[in-house]
Amino acid sequence: MNIVVALKQVPDLQQIRIRNRQPVFDDVPLTLGNIDKNALEAAVLIKEAQGGKVIALSAGDENVEDTIKEALAAGADEAYLVIDDELKGAESSLVAQVLAAAIKNMEDVDLILFGEGSADNYSGQVGSRVAELLGLPQVAFASSLEVNGTTATVTRSLEDCHEVVEVSLPAVITVLSDINEARIPSVTQILKAGKKPKEVVELDDLEVQLPDQSPVKTISNLAPDSQRKKVVVKSVDELIQALEAEGVIRR
Repeated sequence: MNIVVALKQVPDLQQIRIRNRQPVFDDVPLTLGNIDKNALEAAVLIKEAQGGKVIALSAGDENVEDTIKEALAAGADEAYLVIDDELKGAESSLVAQVLAAAIKNMEDVDLILFGEGSADNYSGQVGSRVAELLGLPQVAFASSLEVNGTTATVTRSLEDCHEVVEVSLPAVITVLSDINEARIPSVTQILKAGKKPKEVVELDDLEVQLPDQSPVKTISNLAPDSQRKKVVVKSVDELIQALEAEGVIRR
């Protein structure tokens, strides 16, 4: 079984600073999105149980080559990268076109996994768009996943219930963060990651031509404006009283 896992390179959210209500990305390291890591773990667990191969798929600029090593260390068998400067900061509809073209270029893909949303934008669009472009069935909000032969049984976690569905493979499945706990690679696995096979292509190789102008434009990206009340307390009792007055705690 060949399982493709789409992974997005994002800034480390823990290290982003806010200045004048705007995010500051200077010197912020790049990493894989947390939910993408859950999707990768789901793929690796299926491979360990049934055999097969896990292919880490990503698109972006040249920095993707370094970041994808995380996926190779965490259990992916090989990487397929689409690298082009035009892909830096590309929005969902454009990335979906690129990923769909890359998957079409692969042989015998049985299952395609996505995180339910990216760690930065969390638009939740790319998996659905890729499924549409490839003409494949899609199951979203997966909180558990079992593969048996040519079918997958998926438990979907919805707002007020859990729904169990069965889908024929190949299919696209987007997973939630609570589907599993992503493993932390050992030092040995990290060292071996650099020796795993990696195929790098450009947009021209996939015959994908992106429009000169993105169909989506970000007008602003501002942090919430929070006004501090600057309440001064001189003792624990005063702190408790202040919190009770705000309805934060009750005694």
